[in-house]
Amino acid sequence: MSESLFIRACRKEPIERTPLWMMRQAGRYLPEYRAVRAKSDFLTMCRTPELAAEVTLQPIRRFGFDAAVIFSDIMIPLEPLGFGVSFGERGPSIAHPLRQASDVPTGIPDGFEEQVAFVYRSIELVRQELPEDVPVLGFAGAPFTLASYLIEGGGSKSYAETKTFFYHQPEAAHRLLGLLADAVGRHLVAQVNAGAGAVQLFDSWAGVLSEQEYRVWALPYVQRAMRVVADAQVPRILFTLNAAHLYSALAEVEAEALGIDWRTPMGQAFDLLGDRFALQGNLDPTVLLGTPDQVSAEVRRVLSGVGGRRGHIMNLGHGVLPPTPIANVETLVRAVADFKGEG
Repeated sequence: MSESLFIRACRKEPIERTPLWMMRQAGRYLPEYRAVRAKSDFLTMCRTPELAAEVTLQPIRRFGFDAAVIFSDIMIPLEPLGFGVSFGERGPSIAHPLRQASDVPTGIPDGFEEQVAFVYRSIELVRQELPEDVPVLGFAGAPFTLASYLIEGGGSKSYAETKTFFYHQPEAAHRLLGLLADAVGRHLVAQVNAGAGAVQLFDSWAGVLSEQEYRVWALPYVQRAMRVVADAQVPRILFTLNAAHLYSALAEVEAEALGIDWRTPMGQAFDLLGDRFALQGNLDPTVLLGTPDQVSAEVRRVLSGVGGRRGHIMNLGHGVLPPTPIANVETLVRAVADFKGEG
């Protein structure tokens, strides 16, 4: 992986062009993905290494992205901890939401990694098929985001159940977050051992927290998970959605790179965070629903904002949307490749 553009950018080394991948790049916007999905439900695809490997490789074959994010889900490690997870049109849901201190597992069960070994086998299969200079990107959900899913039972607008649990049962909340941090860290290490060249932690819902709350309920457990994987010596990326108000706290994260959503200009993000981190992002996913000319213009705007500073990985500011036209992704790839002055 020493020659990978993606890995070199994560380490803020000189690069000849900006590397590119997209969050959720293996997904419903691709007709070849939909063909596989028509024959299997989502969880079956996650649990079947051959299927997960196939859909992971599809966007690499079509677009030549610089990293292959493994097809899986942040909820997968919750099942070995004793929580029933299902997936519907509105996303993941928990069969029995966690609402009492007694619902918090006492520890990570024996054989935790073995119960999700299909993820690691998927990585092994993908690694066998990829060019040497294209890394597999492993990932997991951050502790706060996973805890909020467990407590809410699914997504939420207010996260009232989560905050109520934290306010009224803080000791149990900290036990839960610590358990999740340790489980997530182990899951990331196992992905590296299977062949992942970098890992990303998704804190999709931490943006609902104030900075003070973030420093109590999220940051310590992001740090704990990141420290578990530190000895693996691969780049660690943290993506936090809607987090511009958290940058002073995020500046303390033990990671090599931070994902930036589309709400903050890249130049501003580099001014605030670029001394410590490589930065990833941050095209608004809805731009890819516009015209090819608009896509090209917005790509140039994002890359121009970087101003030639080292340590930029081009990505979207969140996951690619299912209605995205293939032609616009092709335009994105060309626009990034054609941009001059980013080295």
